This record gives sequence, C-alpha cells and structure tokens, in this order.
Amino acid sequence: MSFHDQRIEVRSSGNEAAFELHECFFSRTDERGVIQAGNYVFKRVAGFEWEELQGAPHKTVRHPDMPKGVFWLLWDTIKRGRSMGAYVKNRSKDGHYYWVYALMVPCEGGFISARFKPSSQLFETIQTEYAALLKAEQAEDLTSEESAGRLLARLKVLGFEKYHHFAAHAASEELLSRDLGLIRKQDATVVSMRKMLERAVALKQESEGLIKEFEAMRTIPHNLRVIASRIEPAGGPVTVLSQNYSTMSRSMSEWFEAHVLGEQSNFSSINGTVNNCLFAECMAMVMQECAVQFSNEKETLGNQDVVAERKILRDVSLSRVTEAHSGLQDVRIEAERILQACSVMHRHFLGLSSTRVLCKIESARLPETGETLTDIIDQLADFQSRISEKLDNIVQMSNDIQSQEFSQRQVGV
Repeated sequence: MSFHDQRIEVRSSGNEAAFELHECFFSRTDERGVIQAGNYVFKRVAGFEWEELQGAPHKTVRHPDMPKGVFWLLWDTIKRGRSMGAYVKNRSKDGHYYWVYALMVPCEGGFISARFKPSSQLFETIQTEYAALLKAEQAEDLTSEESAGRLLARLKVLGFEKYHHFAAHAASEELLSRDLGLIRKQDATVVSMRKMLERAVALKQESEGLIKEFEAMRTIPHNLRVIASRIEPAGGPVTVLSQNYSTMSRSMSEWFEAHVLGEQSNFSSINGTVNNCLFAECMAMVMQECAVQFSNEKETLGNQDVVAERKILRDVSLSRVTEAHSGLQDVRIEAERILQACSVMHRHFLGLSSTRVLCKIESARLPETGETLTDIIDQLADFQSRISEKLDNIVQMSNDIQSQEFSQRQVGV
C-alpha cells in the first residue's frame, strides 16, 4: 500500500468518511442487489472487509438519513431496464457517512453502480430536500411509493418535469463542478451537450408560447364572420374572406396539434432525446473513470476475476458512448424536422397574409362600417407578427442545435 493510500485509509475527523474528490468507485450486484464485485476504494470508504461486503445486500451501506422514496424510484427504474442517477448518503461500518452521486446501469445478471463525490450547489439543495422528505415520511407514515411521489412533485417545483431530466442535469452539474474542484478543464462534450440542452429547453418554451398565441387567435375568424354578417349580405366578399381565414387557421391549428402539442411531437421529443444523450454521456464518463482507477489499483479483493470486471466496466461504458452519439443523430434529425415544420408554417402564413390584405381592401371600401373591421385586421397583423417572430426564434435555436459539435469519447482499458 502506498503512502497516499495509507493516509487516506485513516478515518477522517468528525463524522464524514474519507472520500476525496478525485476518487470514484463501483460495485456490481445481482438482480436482488447482492454485492458481487467492487473495487478497493469502495471497500476503503465503506470501512468493511471485502469478505463482509461480497455476498451482502447493498443496503448494508444504506444510511438511515436517506428517504425511502429515493430507493423506491431507484428500483422501479432499473427493474424496467433503465439507468438511474441519484444522490445517496451512505454509512460506513464505523458509523461515518459519505455522500455520493450514484449512476446505476443494468448489466448482464444484475446492475453496476458507479459513484463519485458530489460538490455542486445543487447538492446542497438536495440535502435540504431529502431532510424535509425524511421528516414527512416519519411524521405522516408515508409509504415508499408515496414518498417517491412527493419527491417527484418537489422536483417539478424545482423545474424538472421528469426525474430522468433531473438525473441528467444533476450528473452533468456534478461532473462539471468536480472538474472545477480538481482544477482541470471541464469536459468539452458534457459542456456542449449542456448547451444543446439549454437550446432544447428554450425551444420547448418558445413552442409553448406558440400554443398560447394560437389559442388567443381562435376567436378572430369568428369575430370576422360576425362583422361580415352585419355589414354585407350573405356571401359577400368579407364573408368569403372570413371563411377562407377560418379554413386556413383551422388547418394551421390541426398541423400545430400534430407537430407541437403532445409528448410525441418533434418539439417535445427533442428535449427528452437531448436529456437521454447527456445522461448517457455522463454515465460513460464515470464508468470509464472507474475502469481506469480499477486498473490502477494494486490491491486485489478476494476471488474477484479482475479482468472480467474490467471488461464489464469497459463494455458498459462503450454502450453508453454508443447510446449518446446515436441519440445525437436523433436530435439532429428532430431539429431538421422542426426546421421543415417551420417552413410549412411560413407557407401557411403567406396565405393568411394574403387574406388579411384582401380584408384590408374591403375595409377601405366600407367607410361607414369599416372601423370595426379595421380593428380585426390590426389584430390579425399583430398576431401574425408575433408568430413570425417566434418561428424565426425556433429556426435559430434548431440551427444552433444542429451546429453543436461533439468528439467521440474514447473507451480504453
């Protein structure tokens, strides 16, 4: 054991176990959560002998300060074959605690959990949220599922629509904070993906603004028909124009519902896809680092097949890299579809603009009763101006998303 390891082996002062920012560790469990393998850093921080950890349930290191709702979410997620990220407070054998950001990935025969030390401001927020949730569990006798529901509700208040979105944000936030703490350049791919996510979030917000504009516009064709019925006989030019405007606007609304509203729309799916890419990239980064640290460890633990464990870590990391960069292609495809959709909307607007000009001409021919019609025409002009501005913003954001460049993460060891 090196002098450095001997120094870290000494338990820290106070109640916190010695776990340094540059370190990370992993454990592999079977499908029931029973520990099958791990590295020396895991053993050292947990404070157990390896013989005590191997074959023991992972809850051996669970700290009583942890809300049970977090673990309900964890198992609900990974049992469905999905990866999971969470802040976790653990307890060592001697009663010390240590916080980790844990990334859990299904693998053949079970799961791998890779952990590193959190250090961001978000981590401070989550500690407060966990303490409040634990208090609620105890005071209200919440079930694990009820507690998980409370946590999801709180995350929505904090701005995260889904837990997976929070997990991706937290993982990237912690990795970038860790880079700063270790005085090294922040990972370029994670930084670029975060920028892409910012564009995707802004894109979704802009699309929600479009929804509000279209909802506000629904009354305009109706008002136009009412005015037409007052100022001319049935079938007159303003009536025909109002019918044309109504038909065009209804066509646009139907297209809008198909392409903007709902979870399966281009505008919604791009946000989820970018989150998936970011989370996969973070997992690949941490798994790769665990593999490197595991390869550099000189201590062997029990009868572990070190070569086989390194291969599992490498394969999981490689699969996450492949997932992330495959997802990026999906993001660019979605961005291109949005650009095409905006082009269709612009063409629709040309038709609406022509109809509005004809309305204006008719208004000029009706000086005695044309004032109200002029007001409607002005409303149409304002509406179309706002929509055009939002479409231009969406086009710019989509182009920004497409222009982001990423380097392929190399997986070695």
